[in-house]
Amino acid sequence: MLFPFRKMILAGVSRNNCRLFSLSQNYWNTKKGLVLGVYEKEKEDGSLQFTEAGEAFDRSVSGKLRELLAISGPALKKGKSRLFYGVHKDFPSVVVVGLGKTSASVCNNENWDIGKENIRAAMSVGCRQLQDLEIPEVEVDPCGDPQSAAEGAVLGLFEYNELKQKKKTMVKTQLHGSADREAWGKGILYAEGQNLARHLMEGPANYITPTCFAETIQKRLQSVSDKVTVHIRPKSWIEDHQMGAFLSVSKGSDEPPVFLEIQYNGSAHASLPPLVLVGKGVTFDSGGISLKPSSGMDAMRADMGGAATVCAAIVTAAALKLPLNIVGLAPLCENMPNGSANKPGDVVRAKNGKTIQIDNTDAEGRLILADALCYAHSFNPKAIVNAATLTGAMDVALGSAAAGVFTNSDWLWNHLNQASVVTGDRVWRMPLYQHYTRQVTESQLADLNNVGKYSRSGGACTAAAFLKEFVTAPHWAHLDIAGVMSNKEEVPYLRKGMSGRPTRTLVEFAARLSKDV
Repeated sequence: MLFPFRKMILAGVSRNNCRLFSLSQNYWNTKKGLVLGVYEKEKEDGSLQFTEAGEAFDRSVSGKLRELLAISGPALKKGKSRLFYGVHKDFPSVVVVGLGKTSASVCNNENWDIGKENIRAAMSVGCRQLQDLEIPEVEVDPCGDPQSAAEGAVLGLFEYNELKQKKKTMVKTQLHGSADREAWGKGILYAEGQNLARHLMEGPANYITPTCFAETIQKRLQSVSDKVTVHIRPKSWIEDHQMGAFLSVSKGSDEPPVFLEIQYNGSAHASLPPLVLVGKGVTFDSGGISLKPSSGMDAMRADMGGAATVCAAIVTAAALKLPLNIVGLAPLCENMPNGSANKPGDVVRAKNGKTIQIDNTDAEGRLILADALCYAHSFNPKAIVNAATLTGAMDVALGSAAAGVFTNSDWLWNHLNQASVVTGDRVWRMPLYQHYTRQVTESQLADLNNVGKYSRSGGACTAAAFLKEFVTAPHWAHLDIAGVMSNKEEVPYLRKGMSGRPTRTLVEFAARLSKDV
């Protein structure tokens, strides 16, 4: 039975009405829910298999949960849920969610850990279901992997609604049982990092200006670590450092540009070469004079997704106290079409002295990254990784399945790839052939052209080849994250909207790099 008082309702026992009301009130006054996982039966005649926490809970209610699952419908498949009321006095509402097969693990064909993904998706489903019931406190089954369970719960509950009067119930998630609390806490930090990136990417461009973006990150970093220094560099500093490509993009907007520089000294040795993370920070991209179509242009508030994910990753690394030196760089500006904006055919000079012919003002991300990449070399980096929502061509090539990685380093690729298998936020290696370099170095007026010679072919590859012209470091990777910028329904534990991907992969990559001695 789903309700302990259901028989009284059906029998219409009027003398028990007061007792019934009191009992139901007691259940709903305890606003606490529980999410448990259950595996698919390996055989048709096999018995139901709970997780360790689910088994313990079922024993505490004398097998009632197992009985209810058996009589309430077919066996739960992966990602499917069932809600029960009144099973336990401490948990008026219990959601049981299918975890798929117990044998699920790393799949080379899919390039991720299926078991971890199943846990994330399942805990997300259960927590959202209880949120819809306006239950403010939820305990979550660790499912044998507390980190993945925490990530699924926290990522699944996030929704950008701070500008709405009507908001969803805020849900506090807790670990159920006495499993590995350190792993649970780590999962919370990973997910909160991605949610910070989602918050920045989703925010309207008139709220998240370059200055506001920089100040938001500064406040977050100051709250998590005393080993961080933040510099919000003004336009005068950008001019002094001869970042002509960056400045050329920013001059089309009334919003002043900002160059955000973050230094996290997590290593015991301050002199050790840092990991340098660089993020494209165009807080709104109209396309400039090469104006974008109006349909869907509102999504270009998230064209600073590279900066958002990079900065959020550093916030998370600092919260985790990773023993690694990290430098974060984010050129922040808008790309707008006022009377001072770049025009097709203009030539600008980058920080390294190379001249660039701008044939398409909507290929602005590579311009601001060019100067940032030049500056990155001044830190004697162990590696440089940049992230950018750079090209629609990347979305066409890979869609939302994975971020494209262009790199000159097998060592760097292996670390990024291994990190993505763990997080489920995948990457895929793309080519950096000379074939593409020739297409951007053959320019009529300058050293380089900001679009490829054959503009409709290999756009993501020619953009990467362009960036490579500003890199001399032996370990550099460019992540084109345009295809993973937003989520419709592809990732089940993310609601529709800006995704904040691949923040967790960047964090896991940094964590692995901190152990690579």
